[in-house]
Amino acid sequence: MGVNFSDLGISPQMCKELRRAGFEEPFEVQRETIPDMILKHDICCRAPTGSGKTLAFGIPMIEHLTRAKPNRPKSLILTPTRELAEQIFQVLDPLAWSQNFRMMSIYGGVSYNKQIRKLDKGVDSVVACPGRLLDHIEQGHIDLSEVEFVILDEADRMSDMGFTDAVCEILEQCNPNRQTALFSATLDEFDISHIRDNYQNDPVIISVGKEDVSLTEMDHHFWLIPNSMKSKITAEAVRKSGRAFIFCRTRAGVERVAEELQVEGLRVSIIHGGLAQRQRARAVEEFSEERCHAIVATDVAARGLDVEGVYCVVHFDPPENGNAYKHRSGRTARAGSSGNVISLVQNPQKKQWSTIQKHVGLNIKFKPPEFNDLTLHEDISYISPPRSMNRRRKDRSGRNSSSKTDSDRRHFGKRNWKKNDSGRGGNQNNNHSKPRKQKFDRNKRPPKGPGRSRGRGGDNKRKSRNNH
Repeated sequence: MGVNFSDLGISPQMCKELRRAGFEEPFEVQRETIPDMILKHDICCRAPTGSGKTLAFGIPMIEHLTRAKPNRPKSLILTPTRELAEQIFQVLDPLAWSQNFRMMSIYGGVSYNKQIRKLDKGVDSVVACPGRLLDHIEQGHIDLSEVEFVILDEADRMSDMGFTDAVCEILEQCNPNRQTALFSATLDEFDISHIRDNYQNDPVIISVGKEDVSLTEMDHHFWLIPNSMKSKITAEAVRKSGRAFIFCRTRAGVERVAEELQVEGLRVSIIHGGLAQRQRARAVEEFSEERCHAIVATDVAARGLDVEGVYCVVHFDPPENGNAYKHRSGRTARAGSSGNVISLVQNPQKKQWSTIQKHVGLNIKFKPPEFNDLTLHEDISYISPPRSMNRRRKDRSGRNSSSKTDSDRRHFGKRNWKKNDSGRGGNQNNNHSKPRKQKFDRNKRPPKGPGRSRGRGGDNKRKSRNNH
C-alpha cells in the first residue's frame, strides 16, 4: 500500500485541500523532505526539475505559516527566473488561500506600484527573484527581519546567473533563527557549498532521482551545415519531429531567428530576458495550448520551466558549456518519454562542439542533415497560422473608423465650408457624395496693387487688412 500525505505528518485540513486539488499520493522528493521540514530541520536537497519540489517545500511552509504585518512577510521563496516564480505562486497560492493566508510574487518586468500596494496591504508569504526583491528592500517597501522560513529553489541556477552575492545579502537580512531549505540539481558547486556552510544549521542532506540530466533517453544529431541554411533546416526538422524549443545565444539572435522561421511557415513564440513578463507568460501559454510550433529562446528558458509536449530541441547556437547543453536538451524526453536533440554545427565550430561532446559523454560524428533519422512524435500540420495583426482602428468613442462614410470622415473646419452650407460640417443634404474640389480660375485672381491679398484666389481670397 502506498504512502499518503496524512502519513507524513500533514494536518487533515491540508490533506483535504490536496485531494481537492488533485494530489492523491506524494512523490519521492515529497516523501523524503516533508517529515524533516515539518520538524523544522534545515534541508539541503538535490532533486531534478519536475520532480515535485514545489509541494515538497510548499506544504510544510504553509503548515507553519503565521499572519504577517504589512511589509513584513513571514516566509520567502527565492527563484532564479520569473517563470519559475510564477509557476510556484500558481501552485501554492490556492493552498495558502484555503488556510486564510496571502501570497504574492515579486519579479522584474512588471509594475513596481502594484507590488508596493500588495506589500502595504500585507502578505504572509513572498515568491521572489533576487534582483527585484533587493530593489524593494533598498526602497524600504519590504522588511525581512521577521522571515521565519526561507526556501532557495534552483540554487545552482541562481549561482550560474550570478545571483550568489544577492542571495547571501538577502539571507543576512532575514531572521537568524529561521528555517532554511535549499533545493538544487547539484550540491557539488562551490557557491552551493558556501551557502550550505554559512547560512544553514546542520542541514539534512537528501538526494532524489538521478544526479544528472539523463542524455540516454533522447536521440542526438550533430548536423554540419552552413549558416545560410540554418533556418530552413530548423523549420523542416520541427515539422519532422513535433513542437520544439530552439535555443539561441543572444536576444537579437532570438528575434532574428523567429522572423526567419515565420518566413519558413512556422508559427513561433519567443522568450528572452528583454521581454515583459506578460509577453513571456503568453509565449508559454501558446505553446502549452498547442497554438504555436516552437519557442525560440535564450538560455533563460533552459531551466526552471515545467512545460510538457516538447519533442525536439534545436541548438541553433552552441551552448556555453556542457552543463548548458544538458539543461537545454533536458527540455525534451521528460517523464520517461523520448525526443530529438539537434545541434547545428558550422565548420569553424567543430572544435567547440567536440569539447562539449567530451564534457557530456557523447561521441557522435558530424554529418549532413538527414531527416529520415528523426523520430516523428507529433503531427503539427493542424496548428493554425498566426492571427492577422491588421486590426480595425477605432475612434475615441470606440467605433470602427472603417464603418464611417466619406462624408463622415471630412474635416469639420472652415476648409469644408460652402456658400450653400446651412451650418458646420459641410453639406447637410442627404447626398453623401464627396464634394468636388473647385477648379482654379485664373481670371478670379485678386487685383494687383498695394495691399493685395496673398490668398489662393477665387472664393477663398480674403480682403486686405488695409481695405484697398
